[in-house]
Amino acid sequence: MPTLQQPALVAPLTLLYDGGCPLCLREVRMLRGRDQRLHPQAPRLVFVDIDAPDYDPKAHGGISYREAMGRIHGLCSDGTVLRDVAVFREAYRLVGLGCLYAPTAWPPLRPVVDGVYGLWARWRLRITGRPDLDRLCACRVPTEG
Repeated sequence: MPTLQQPALVAPLTLLYDGGCPLCLREVRMLRGRDQRLHPQAPRLVFVDIDAPDYDPKAHGGISYREAMGRIHGLCSDGTVLRDVAVFREAYRLVGLGCLYAPTAWPPLRPVVDGVYGLWARWRLRITGRPDLDRLCACRVPTEG
């Protein structure tokens, strides 16, 4: 049986998400459910919980726990690493909702959206009632830092 850390299928996009974040979990549930309904035989998305004790950066593009907790990351099947709003654009595109995020790539809106995401990423842990990043990282294996 495949785990979240070692999917049996190679999907076009692997999203690294914080399984301890209630808002992240809500989004993952929605994306996973839509993907399963639209692509039951060949999912487009794979989800990896970076907050799981067995998260292995080496198996996921070398993205450390600290990096992944600081900003959302996605790994494309060709090895490309996406960050920030680009991850949402690609994930939503793959599940047929690309029109919702397409405007975030438009030149006049992109810097604004990226700036707003940067603020969200900076304050996400506090807003969701989690410990700060340094405390979370202190509880992890030192090599993952």
